[in-house]
Amino acid sequence: MKKHIQNIFITVVLAAAFLLQGCTDDFEKINTDPDNPAEVPVDNLFAWTIWHTSARFYDRWFMLDEPCAFAGYVAKMSYIDEARYQFRAGVQDSNWSYIYRTLINLRKIQSIAQAEGLVNLELAAKAMEVEVMQIATDRLRDIPYSDAVKMGEGVLTPTYDTQEDIYPALIALAKEVGDRFADGGGDDDISGGDLLYHGNTGQWRRFANSLRLRMALRISGVSPLGKQHVEEILGNPGRYPLIDENENNAFFWWDANDNTRYEPIADAYRTRKTEFCASDLLVDHMLERNDPRISIYFTPTPSSQMPDDSDYDDGRPLYRGYIIGAGSNPPAKNYSVWGERYGIDLGGFSPYYRASEVYFHIAEAAALGYNTGGISTEEAYNTAIKLSMEENGVSTADAEAYLAGAGKFGGDKKQIWYEEWVALFKQGMEGWSLYRRTGVPENNYIAPGRAARYTNHNNPPFRSPYPDKERTLNKANNAPFEADVIDDFWGKQMWWDTRTNVH
Repeated sequence: MKKHIQNIFITVVLAAAFLLQGCTDDFEKINTDPDNPAEVPVDNLFAWTIWHTSARFYDRWFMLDEPCAFAGYVAKMSYIDEARYQFRAGVQDSNWSYIYRTLINLRKIQSIAQAEGLVNLELAAKAMEVEVMQIATDRLRDIPYSDAVKMGEGVLTPTYDTQEDIYPALIALAKEVGDRFADGGGDDDISGGDLLYHGNTGQWRRFANSLRLRMALRISGVSPLGKQHVEEILGNPGRYPLIDENENNAFFWWDANDNTRYEPIADAYRTRKTEFCASDLLVDHMLERNDPRISIYFTPTPSSQMPDDSDYDDGRPLYRGYIIGAGSNPPAKNYSVWGERYGIDLGGFSPYYRASEVYFHIAEAAALGYNTGGISTEEAYNTAIKLSMEENGVSTADAEAYLAGAGKFGGDKKQIWYEEWVALFKQGMEGWSLYRRTGVPENNYIAPGRAARYTNHNNPPFRSPYPDKERTLNKANNAPFEADVIDDFWGKQMWWDTRTNVH
């Protein structure tokens, strides 16, 4: 395969297209490091882009500090600032650059693939574009997309698209990927750069279709496109197969034997063992329901394992979560941290999409009266829970006991959403989006330790702030959208967030 020019690590980012100041006719020559070759095989670029997405979009800065807290999954025992909405401007700048650095590379991969007839690589890169930009718009709402990463075409200050336009575009892109794979795809081998599915194009096909299902259901309350695409997918499973088993999960797996490839949340835990812990919301919910996944999600409190402590009760495990965005730091020994599988294993995973999520979507679609190909609400709900239990190593007997007890389906759509919220653990963006769309968990709350400037709100944040660089360097395009923002995190709700009386 030919080598192609691509500067992977672009250091100066301006707006969405890495806008560079002080450009000259000799830009390429001046900015070429003779000790670092700029020519890399497209396989290497694809591998780096998947790694970069997993490392940056699923780390403590992008995922854990804000989305996982806003979704009700994590609390902080120290350095509580982000959970109190006191964000770091530099982190917001970096998160923005990660989005568009990834997009520019994915577009480059697609361009190379199209030029060389590498159909499978093109389609996998397009599926990744859907994944990345869905996260981006769900985090910030209105952002540059159709005009983004076009510096080579002379677009130095990209215009913004509304989420109302971005979602249909992403759904259409996911449909294109699904349809082209269904029609035969290509014959190129992508295993050399595929760190997600290791060259299995059938899995990429499932991933693209599942992303389309997720997005279609998300907008089902605000656009007829939602129902149209949900029914097209579920009405033709032969053409649009989904991530329907745990072996198809879109998980990026890390390597505990390589210190350059540690799972990012576990890597942070190595040196900051008393910073993050379980939230009271999730722990209390799981204890109430005697959910067998609790011992997988969380560790017993250290105090309950200390014979000389008042929490000790013959070594029985005690699970306790802390307040999200509390006003003070607690004694760490009294609270549970994330369990080995989710927060301690250096060879753990970053979850893009899991099979249980698909079946929760099917359950909701059936409850809405959509054509789901004959799958009933209760059938899909039960399958979703069984898949989540299986994924977490819970025995079949314990899963069946849960479904016969606290998890027994009672016909309430909120029950589907609560169980989905639990199953999405570690998918901070999806949990946060579920909450913003449905209001579940209903007892989610505003951070009690928030600064005075954020006291005029009754609900966790709607979005993340635009970065300072974008406000300054793409001001003309950003300003109309920045005007909708209130107190950094509030103002304009997501298109698909139809809740009332929240601010």
